Amino acid sequence: MYDLGILGGGPAGYVAAERAAEKGLKTVIFEKRELGGVCLNEGCIPAKTLLYAAKIADNAREASKYGLKINNISFDFPVMMRRKDKVVKKLVNGVAARMKAGNIEVVKGEALIEKYVKNIIHIRSNSKVYECRNLLICTGSEALVPLINGLPETDYLTNREILQLESIPESLNIIGGGVVGIEFASLFSSLGSKVAVVEMKEEILPGIEPEMGKLLRETLTKKGVEFYLAAQVNEVKGKELEFEKEGNQHHINAEKLLVSVGRKPNIEGFGLEKLNIELYKGGIKIDSNCRTNIPNVYAAGDVTGFSLLAHTASREGEVAVNHMTGRKDTMRYNAIPAVVYTNPEIACVGLTEEQAREKGIDYKVKTLPMAFAGRFVAENEGKNGFAKIIVGKTFGEILGVHMIGNPSSEMIYGAAMAIEAQLRIDDLQEIVFPHPTISEIFRETIFAFEND
Repeated sequence: MYDLGILGGGPAGYVAAERAAEKGLKTVIFEKRELGGVCLNEGCIPAKTLLYAAKIADNAREASKYGLKINNISFDFPVMMRRKDKVVKKLVNGVAARMKAGNIEVVKGEALIEKYVKNIIHIRSNSKVYECRNLLICTGSEALVPLINGLPETDYLTNREILQLESIPESLNIIGGGVVGIEFASLFSSLGSKVAVVEMKEEILPGIEPEMGKLLRETLTKKGVEFYLAAQVNEVKGKELEFEKEGNQHHINAEKLLVSVGRKPNIEGFGLEKLNIELYKGGIKIDSNCRTNIPNVYAAGDVTGFSLLAHTASREGEVAVNHMTGRKDTMRYNAIPAVVYTNPEIACVGLTEEQAREKGIDYKVKTLPMAFAGRFVAENEGKNGFAKIIVGKTFGEILGVHMIGNPSSEMIYGAAMAIEAQLRIDDLQEIVFPHPTISEIFRETIFAFEND
């Protein structure tokens, strides 16, 4: 008998397993592919490994701005891909080592919920039945493939296949201007591909502050990326993509096609129907303790269909374990950071202006160029960027922080802490930031509210 059975070894599953083991729970984790899930094997880590190589290439091209001469930049794509695989393997092995250190049993193979009797969940895998007092479902998500004429007959790519390419495509069409699509647009344009992005919304990166999407789009356009916004894809014919924009039909051709329009929770193929679990918007419905409607059954990560981010998944897994072991804890989503790992990076946390208006919150907003931070000027010759902070008008509490410019991804955690701790403008003004750092833009923008 196990105290906890976990379906899925991604960021929700393996973090939850580690926390459970620390608390003395006898734990078994089932994974049909590789530990680490999509994030480690087919998403976050391999993509960011390649994006870093692309950033080095971008910096090399601009070396003359800094008084350096670097000529004849070229790419050894197979070496880049082998390094990507090496990084993934190292981190997968690291997760496996953590499971072993915690005496967590790892079962590799398909797992099926067989029955639920007297609050005990029976799971079958590799012809063996495992009985568990608690179940945590972390089966993740998969790429959503839209219903487009001709697409099923086309050799298209998703985030999985594009990370297995053997050569840099001469040209690449991307359906979808969300985070994943734009990251690959940034990557392959840096590697020399002719890239086009077709997005049905009025601006790329829906959900991000529009002015940030606009600035990033303008930056990528200068690198040669073509954008077709407010466009509806109608059909795919081999290498040709047909879409409608402003009532006119357009056709663009490319060697490769990436489909990146979102993801859908994995709720089929593992016996979920045996539990009669309540669903919501295509995912498993959970409460603030990550519990489902079934006693002793929890869910975390992309399978909930709510916040499809690896760090959200890990935190949800922790909340679930804390609840089942009696520690008071709740899942909060008001300070979940989001990052777009393009060049330049975008990072944000908390409310956008639109969300603040929808909630009826009376707020103030200030925006400052990144150039207000001396180190940004020193390290980003000719580059633009800005920080935008939204605060409550009555109490001055931090509601949202949004930044574009490198390295926003490494600074956003401070803003997340400020929102989580419900800090106000006055509180942040008393915090000393190291100088010179780009993080000082946060403090500079906070002091801009003094002018109101």
